[in-house]
Amino acid sequence: MAAEIHSRPQSRRPVLLSKVEGHQDAVSAALLIPKEDGVITAGEDRTIRVWLKRDSGQYWPSIYHTMSSPCSAMAYHHDSRRIFVGQDNGAIMEFHISEDFNKMNFVKTYPAHQNRVSAITFCLASEWVISTGHDKCVSWMCTRSGSMLGRHYFTSWASCLQYDHETQHAFVGDYSGQITLLKLEQNTCSVITTLKGHEGSITSLWWDPVQRLLFSGASDHSIIMWDIGGRKGRTLLLQGHHDKVQAICYIQLTRQLVSCSADGGIAVWNMDITREEAPQWLESDSCQKCEQPFFWNIKQMWDTKTIGLRQHHCRKCGQAVCGKCSTKRSSYPIMGFEFQVRVCDSCFESIKDEDRTSLATFHEGKHNISHMSMDISRGLMVTCGSDRIVKIWDMTPVVGCSLATGFSPR
Repeated sequence: MAAEIHSRPQSRRPVLLSKVEGHQDAVSAALLIPKEDGVITAGEDRTIRVWLKRDSGQYWPSIYHTMSSPCSAMAYHHDSRRIFVGQDNGAIMEFHISEDFNKMNFVKTYPAHQNRVSAITFCLASEWVISTGHDKCVSWMCTRSGSMLGRHYFTSWASCLQYDHETQHAFVGDYSGQITLLKLEQNTCSVITTLKGHEGSITSLWWDPVQRLLFSGASDHSIIMWDIGGRKGRTLLLQGHHDKVQAICYIQLTRQLVSCSADGGIAVWNMDITREEAPQWLESDSCQKCEQPFFWNIKQMWDTKTIGLRQHHCRKCGQAVCGKCSTKRSSYPIMGFEFQVRVCDSCFESIKDEDRTSLATFHEGKHNISHMSMDISRGLMVTCGSDRIVKIWDMTPVVGCSLATGFSPR
């Protein structure tokens, strides 16, 4: 175990405050303890650990608890100091942490799933613990009695979860790339709608109850913002990562979205501007620019005695075009394309140099990231992953929140 502390640089980038090592396997989840110099971690090595910062500046585990099965997910409620840990065997265990964070008492076990738990949330108002698992279901259980209230099954592994505490709506992402909006009742639930837009499995969700926006990250390297409150469905597509998006967090105060990917990429997206929605791709049997047939258009190929061409799509206008009519590539950040993407030649001419100015900043976490959590009030972020390392970051240089006084270098 070690910790390294860097002085604050002048450039606008995340500052690595501490690096905590000690787990013997991948770290599944890490959470910052509000108003404390502490981190709670859960790992595939079957351990739950509470790390507190000592006078030496290093983090030492004040609690080290071994579970019966690898830990796969975690939720912590600071006001009541209740912690819920999901396991690979499908069970969720509840503990209570002492005020000095030096002792953790077992409360009860919830038989939530038949397979690995993928996400957990706790609602104090209803005394429900809600979870998703690799048994293709979402379950909600009563924390007073420990009994199962209800289950809803999907066709694929349920991979991530967000919950609106006021309206009792749950958002569940799955491995098929679909997001399901459920209304949970005491012993039943109803499907409100399903959201389809990703081309890969859903890996992360974030719900902002103020603006009623849902953000989803997926293995297709993209992020979609869904305007749930405005009932507009899919609204914005963001593409800037080179690997699957593992975690996202929307900062409502500054209108910024923080996302992390499996290759260690950290992105901060400016959402405080009017962005353009990416167009739906149009379908056509021939190029919508030069009218040459595509290769499946047998009749037109026969009539014109030409060989069919491959179909592409312009990312700016959505038209179906051939390769000769889309020879250019361009970034177009206002539409979420931070990379260079295919555009038709006429759209390329319409894009000005100022239109290519990036609307996000990209940083290197320098380790595999499978989970990220933020303490927005202090501008702090913690990342962890399969490299068994936990990193604590000061994000204030890039997100502009209050100073990270609890974790500032000594």
